[in-house]
Amino acid sequence: MIRLSRALDAWGTPDFCDVLKQELMQMKIDQLPLQKAISMGNYVLDEPISVINVKAHESGGTIKVMAGIFFQTVISGCNCADDPTPVEKINEYCEILLNIDKKTAFISVDLLG
Repeated sequence: MIRLSRALDAWGTPDFCDVLKQELMQMKIDQLPLQKAISMGNYVLDEPISVINVKAHESGGTIKVMAGIFFQTVISGCNCADDPTPVEKINEYCEILLNIDKKTAFISVDLLG
């Protein structure tokens, strides 16, 4: 399970969005549903992500956060020595919904749209 403890600690302060972005950018790529969000490539690269447009509100014991994620993919081929296809990074975007439990800081992540 994934915890965003620093983001939870920053909830209600002007620093919340920045702290949340930092914690999300430090997560491992496979901890987010990015593979399901691919629209042009077929493999998510283990490259840093960018987080934008964070919108958050509290609902009961949960902090609900909508965020945009920029990430990179490639179209992977056979990688044969004589394969002339260049491997170019493709910029992709998705939106996620994070539910942060206010007691434990554990999160669930859903892909939007």
